[in-house]
Amino acid sequence: MALFAVSIRYTDDLDRLNETRPLHREYLSGLLEAGKVQQSGPYADGTGALLIYEVADRAALDEILANDPYTRNGVIAESDVREWNVVMSRI
Repeated sequence: MALFAVSIRYTDDLDRLNETRPLHREYLSGLLEAGKVQQSGPYADGTGALLIYEVADRAALDEILANDPYTRNGVIAESDVREWNVVMSRI
């Protein structure tokens, strides 16, 4: 399994963001229950979010990201995906 940190920046379309957020959170809840999402949440300034995924590989992550309602509904203006090696953690 591999960990990935995904940072996203939202578009300026707040109506689309607010309409899609419940679907996005429902989708992430299923991934959390399946152990594929470790943590997620928006930045305090409301411009985007950080999500930590634990999946088999980048191909598995790409499939998850492609099916996210935020992706499907054009809420994400840009994203940065990086494989992440945890050295220390409290969780």
